[in-house]
Amino acid sequence: MARRRSFTSQLYRAARMSNNISSLMSGNPRRVVRRAKNVAVGRALGRAGVWRRLWK
Repeated sequence: MARRRSFTSQLYRAARMSNNISSLMSGNPRRVVRRAKNVAVGRALGRAGVWRRLWK
């Protein structure tokens, strides 16, 4: 059974999604590449368990 996200978590996720869409819609290639790189680095760090260890 999937865990239900809290309201705050849902709002935070929506804000991140909005930021992604905003950077894509800007049409600025530098901004799009920078955003994509930040997302990729953040996900890689998350998969490596860095955030879990950082906030422990």
